Amino acid sequence: MTTRQIVLQSRPVGTPTLQNFKIENTTLDQIQTGEVLLKGLYYSVDPYMRGRMNDAKSYVAPFKINESLEGGVVATVVESKSDDFKVGDTVVGNFPWKEMLVANEAKLQKVDSNSPELSYYLSILGMTGLTAYFGLMDICKPKAGETVVVSGAAGAVGMVVGQIAKLQGCRVVGIAGTDEKVKTLIEDFGFDQVINYKTTTNINKSVKEACPNGVDVYFDNVGGEISDAVISAINFHARIALCGQISLYNSKETPMGHRIQPMLLTRSVLMQGFIVSNYLERFPEGIKQLSTWVKEGKLDFTQTIVEGFDQLPTALLGLFEGVNTGKMIVKA
Repeated sequence: MTTRQIVLQSRPVGTPTLQNFKIENTTLDQIQTGEVLLKGLYYSVDPYMRGRMNDAKSYVAPFKINESLEGGVVATVVESKSDDFKVGDTVVGNFPWKEMLVANEAKLQKVDSNSPELSYYLSILGMTGLTAYFGLMDICKPKAGETVVVSGAAGAVGMVVGQIAKLQGCRVVGIAGTDEKVKTLIEDFGFDQVINYKTTTNINKSVKEACPNGVDVYFDNVGGEISDAVISAINFHARIALCGQISLYNSKETPMGHRIQPMLLTRSVLMQGFIVSNYLERFPEGIKQLSTWVKEGKLDFTQTIVEGFDQLPTALLGLFEGVNTGKMIVKA
């Protein structure tokens, strides 16, 4: 069987372009015992994929040149030689960017095909929601009355972090890049205040004005000058979760920022980086709590859905331009 796939044609220098990708036909092997043939329905697009486009050691292996990129996919089973999965089942897993693909049953998780939003299994009920939940609740441990700042607040993880912080009784300040996102975060997701970092003339001043009592918790999705400004307003015994550094992913050189160690030292601040797979054994706990909040109407979510398998590279590049509100997903 022949299907289309999207491969990494060349490694980017700085910001990726469409020329770094190639759409081509590929032949699939016949499925064997314990395998299924899948048709992709929804494909996740995530900032961490930019790091995998570099030939550099990290917590996950880099993409290989002339081989398919991969990420979270919701798919339907169209042929099965597995005792655990039948034709018509809907599954989620980490798969290559192919329209049709062969997968081992051990890499599949069955989901409710009657769910009104199958794409939620790539977002609020998937890695996105789990990242927000464990990063905030396990590392930052927010307490009622504290001030929580979230950078990249209109992104997939950020908007969930803000809502969970509100559920803990915190005052939540977001940082985003358009007036429309500012309005959405306040009116639809309950943020107390949101700073538009692209229109403010002094981000340090804006953070201090938005956080008159200082910052107790900082959930960092962005890094760079925004994080410098937030950390300058950090309180004693504050907690910082390092989730992403998207402002730096396309930098050709590492820019010099504030030397933050004296601030962390003298104010007894905890800063911890993490990846969601650190919490793999606790995923059932996180999914259970997130599902409960969603069913109770306490947790809302928005997605940017791009139509068409061949739009995956364009959607990925759009992350670095901030075109998405919430989770960026491609519908095949």
